[in-house]
Amino acid sequence: MYRVFEALDELVTIVEEARGVPMTSSCVVPRGDMLELLDDVRDALPAEVDDAQDVLDKRDALIHAARTEAGETVAGANAEAERSVSEASGEAERVLADARDRAERMLADAHAEAERMVAAGQAEYQNLTDRSRAESERMVQAGRDAYDRAIDEGRNEQGRLVSQTEVVQAAHAESARIVDEAHAEADRQRVECDAYVDGKLAEFSELLATTLRTVDSGRNHLRSPANLGGGDRRTALYDYQG
Repeated sequence: MYRVFEALDELVTIVEEARGVPMTSSCVVPRGDMLELLDDVRDALPAEVDDAQDVLDKRDALIHAARTEAGETVAGANAEAERSVSEASGEAERVLADARDRAERMLADAHAEAERMVAAGQAEYQNLTDRSRAESERMVQAGRDAYDRAIDEGRNEQGRLVSQTEVVQAAHAESARIVDEAHAEADRQRVECDAYVDGKLAEFSELLATTLRTVDSGRNHLRSPANLGGGDRRTALYDYQG
């Protein structure tokens, strides 16, 4: 950027010191020097334009990357939540099934034991009828009680496992938090990119404004009567129309 201002200053100096052509608003300037300085200005300006375009391209890439990462995060959190719910439900069903199987086995064993005792006591049925019946009923009742306890334990275990769905709710909450952070990060990066681009464009605008002011100053100087005559000798004629 310093070379741009330096070249413009040299151009102004050449034009200011150029010998005027009588009866015209033209002046004689060294063509080679003018072209060389104009080439320097042309070579220096596109670098700033390219920088501004690079910033715009990077902004789009950053926004796209942030959106992609946010989508992947949401998908992962949803998959983890679904897996947790499935595992909790499967475990609850398995525990309840095991409890029912145990209760049914215990009840079957109780009935079998009662029948065995009744069969064994048939020889002394007359003397032990009341005792056998009482013992049978006690065993049956004990089996029923065990069955009820097993069912209650199974239901309690099922309720406990179902309550673990709080983990799923926490996973959903974590997923929402990650998504919000991803959106916030994307917004922050977009704001930073916009600010950076705006700053570059403002610098470029200021450069152009300074260049125009310098050129206008040179043109105004050339329009003044003091520059219509006199000056040193030059090797080529350059028409500068005011």
